[in-house]
Amino acid sequence: MTRRELLHYGILASAGYCIGHYMPTPLQAVATNKAKAKSVIQIWMWGGPAHLDTFDPKPDAGKDYCGPLTKPIETNVSGIRICELLPMLAQQADKYSIIRGMTHGNNGHETASYMVQAGHPSGDGIVHPCVGAVVSYYKGFGGGYKGLIPPYVVLTKPQGRFSEAGFLGSRYKPFSTGGDPSQKVFTVEGVVAQGMTEKHQMLRRDLLSEINILDRVMGKDPQITAAKSCDHQAYELILGDAGKVFDLSQESEETRELYGKNKFGQSCLVARRLVEQGVPYVTINCEGWDTHKQHFQTMRNRLPQVDRGMSALLQDLTSRGLLDSTIVWWGGEFGRTPKIQWEPPWNGGRGHHGKVFSSVVAGGGFKGGQVVGASDDKGEEVKERPVLPADLIGSFYELLGIDATAQLPNPQGGSVGIMPATAMSGIKTPGILREIM
Repeated sequence: MTRRELLHYGILASAGYCIGHYMPTPLQAVATNKAKAKSVIQIWMWGGPAHLDTFDPKPDAGKDYCGPLTKPIETNVSGIRICELLPMLAQQADKYSIIRGMTHGNNGHETASYMVQAGHPSGDGIVHPCVGAVVSYYKGFGGGYKGLIPPYVVLTKPQGRFSEAGFLGSRYKPFSTGGDPSQKVFTVEGVVAQGMTEKHQMLRRDLLSEINILDRVMGKDPQITAAKSCDHQAYELILGDAGKVFDLSQESEETRELYGKNKFGQSCLVARRLVEQGVPYVTINCEGWDTHKQHFQTMRNRLPQVDRGMSALLQDLTSRGLLDSTIVWWGGEFGRTPKIQWEPPWNGGRGHHGKVFSSVVAGGGFKGGQVVGASDDKGEEVKERPVLPADLIGSFYELLGIDATAQLPNPQGGSVGIMPATAMSGIKTPGILREIM
């Protein structure tokens, strides 16, 4: 069927999900039964958050490294201190572990994003899928996922730095919601339309049915039968119970305030609702961390929102019994230069720094209240226990019950391992993070 015919038939109302649903699965992808985790919530700090101003403070390094943030605070775990702008997360430290020795050595946004999210080094001639696409492959379509919500969701804007699905193809790309969940109506692309009532949607559905000549002429054709089923599922998502997962008016005002009435906080709340419905992978794409200029002004604005939203997410998942089965992963493509660039035109900014940075993990089998590795006294190099993106991603796969030695189908022929065969940039590490699993 042509794109024009599909548009006429109304199938694209489901944001493309149903079309992918009827594409053949290239290999039977089955996760093992040893999984501790069922879902992942990835909090992606697009642009690269400064490790010194978040989870790896260096108060003794001096003004040229700390700037005005010189008073890190104690957490509820003895011996762990984090940035003073994260007081709520400081009281949740027993739920998460901080990885302070993350490294890959790359300072380019696109390449670093790809390396952190796919686990593979660049330049091997293959575009590997990111974690979300692999999880969608094993625990989504190929793993028996039956939900109407796509198995890989991004809130709210596509990440845009790399091809998320890689060689797996468009079937495994994330569904990006668009919209803003902090607004009165969260207008989710293809599911919730601004100013469109349920009655209006039903009238549209009935009209499409009346003018659908393809069904009357070619009703027994397999493609038409599949399209009708797709159409039915699309409207089940729009008008049925499944789409209501995006309706935050169903949450109490107290809960919404707990997360913070801003885009990031309400995205965290939507993410909790999605994993509660069994969605395997959710990414919260939090922009604005490429702080070459006015870095500390940005930190004072952004970090309180992250503090409130992420701490509420951990607290809420715990109270609902979901944290044990949900991995929460915070981080970006790299850190920021420890030495502050006071000179014009930066005027107190931080550059890109891939030599060492921090990530945070919680839930899904990860222990809380731990610190893995360390940077040096100024946060410039890894001091102990380097952790490559592949080490972290391999840990995710193991907790999700995905065999890290498994092979994925390569459309160019043969198959490709989901994990790299060699260490990135020649850096050798102990591998999987067993000390916190």
